[in-house]
Amino acid sequence: MKYPVYLNALRAFEASARHQSFSAAATELNVTPAAVGQQVRGLEEWLGTPLFYRSGTGTSRLMPTDTAQRALPDIRAGFDKLSIGLERLKQASTGGALTVTVSPAFAAKWLMPRIDRFHQAYPQTDLRLDTNLKALDFLASGIDVGVRYGSGDWPGLAAIKLADEEIYPVCSPSYLKRHGPFVDPAALAGHTLIHDLSMQNHPGFQTWRSWLDAAGFPSVQSERGLQINNSAAVLQAAIDNQGIALGRSVMMREDLTVGRLVRLFETISSPSKLAYYIVYRPECAELPRVAAFREWLMSEVN
Repeated sequence: MKYPVYLNALRAFEASARHQSFSAAATELNVTPAAVGQQVRGLEEWLGTPLFYRSGTGTSRLMPTDTAQRALPDIRAGFDKLSIGLERLKQASTGGALTVTVSPAFAAKWLMPRIDRFHQAYPQTDLRLDTNLKALDFLASGIDVGVRYGSGDWPGLAAIKLADEEIYPVCSPSYLKRHGPFVDPAALAGHTLIHDLSMQNHPGFQTWRSWLDAAGFPSVQSERGLQINNSAAVLQAAIDNQGIALGRSVMMREDLTVGRLVRLFETISSPSKLAYYIVYRPECAELPRVAAFREWLMSEVN
């Protein structure tokens, strides 16, 4: 049986069902609400059955019919397969861009100092960086691969651990010379503590309070200080003598190596519950550029 091409109408239907709104679907698809409604009505006419009914009087919220609800998983899976097929066609050549999502801080402190080595290894692959603190929808945003910091569980994505991390206080050499020595964490009292708020709502993210408690110094006050929602800016504040930062080892490796920062209390070890992971859609695991970038990242931490 031959079917007419209704890909745009199916896309309009799927987006309308997901958002329960023609207007929201139109915004996503970059068309007018009228165009979305027309495409859905055309699909309904061809199928001979309604796909939506409105819930309640005086509301524009769309509710898919039972028939539509049953069909949606297969339609979404079909779009995923189409996307993968197009990606395979695009990546059949050695050219083109690889879209990578990382946090702004990870890009600045870890990825960018190393990225020239990737270009040398894969000169035909252009890299497009999406630096975003929000967890993006890889399929909708056209993301190939990313690096995320967390517990390793992101729905719909495969995750391979890239690097563990340790958390410890750091300051600039000049700050240490002027205010030190810091024999133990009790000496932190009265100093400006620089707080990293970039993942403050994640239950596994170390804070000054949790670090001091774990180190055995619950009496040291930690609430006040300089609060910054970017891990790279936290380290820069410490480099600029603004106070003492609770740093993340992966982020500040180069700063420690070249002497911009010094570690305090080296005998106190505090491994992070979180780690860095390479993430990608499972069905894209063997796409050439995704595999190449994944292998390059792993080589950089080994």
